[in-house]
Amino acid sequence: MREFGEKLKSELKKSEVYFDEPMSRHTTFKVGGSADIYVNVAMEDISDVLDMCNKAGVPYTVIGNGSNILVGDGGIRGVVVELGNLCSRITVMDADEDGAVKVVAEAGTMLSALSSFAMNRSLTGLEFASGIPGTVGGAVTMNAGAYGGEIKDVIKDAVCIDLAAGSRVVLSCEQLKLGYRHSLIMEKPLIVCVAEFLLKHGDKAEIEAHIDDIRKKRIEKQPLNFPSAGSTFKRPEGYFAGKLIEDAGLKGFSVGQAEVSEKHAGFVINKGGATAADIRSLIEAVSDRVYEASGVRLEPEVRFVGEFL
Repeated sequence: MREFGEKLKSELKKSEVYFDEPMSRHTTFKVGGSADIYVNVAMEDISDVLDMCNKAGVPYTVIGNGSNILVGDGGIRGVVVELGNLCSRITVMDADEDGAVKVVAEAGTMLSALSSFAMNRSLTGLEFASGIPGTVGGAVTMNAGAYGGEIKDVIKDAVCIDLAAGSRVVLSCEQLKLGYRHSLIMEKPLIVCVAEFLLKHGDKAEIEAHIDDIRKKRIEKQPLNFPSAGSTFKRPEGYFAGKLIEDAGLKGFSVGQAEVSEKHAGFVINKGGATAADIRSLIEAVSDRVYEASGVRLEPEVRFVGEFL
């Protein structure tokens, strides 16, 4: 594996390659074992690194900001490809015939940065994304949303790598099949590289006030002072996950240093020193206990990645 990593290091144009990289540095839960090889990939190198992995038979895992994954304590074998700060350019295009302004963002762009970029140019539509701790690629993949808005409301299309065909495709909003925390990307071997959004001109002061209001609500309601992956469970149809968990008497319920937040029961937090095994065990226990209490099975919004010991 080291030899393959050295080959990546020598052949990739602008990417950064690391060995035995602790995944706790790259997830918002702040847990997880090491990746054999970790590539902070540049946009110019994405196709090359995936092609090299495929030809060598080396497994790879693509991540963004690590805000919706739980990496096992055993780490991740093969290559982790991060679409992060080296894939984070934002470009404003001309307005279309309806007056919508096209904003193009690479997959590694943080949603908060994109929201601020739009605000500073008096463009409205992305206020809801201001506090979501993820990247554009991850947001498109799971149709991220909050406070009454979601990606499908503003996206025009996305440029993706089709891993099966080995080529790039452009998928429209309709073709992406964006639903609640779901998209075509989750069904097919596709990786989001770039997304194009359609925004409207607005009043900068109003946009800023809206973003500030969302920020205050997050501070008031969410346990932002502890590592977490945001809302841990998907919202069951007709219910709220946090309410079901609270009604089951699980606020403050813990496994090791993993805990159901006292502030918001929909969040599983790392109180400090939690292991991935603690967090996964807690998530599974909460799902079981809520099912026993209500007959509703909660599904994790968080993806389990790597080896769990």
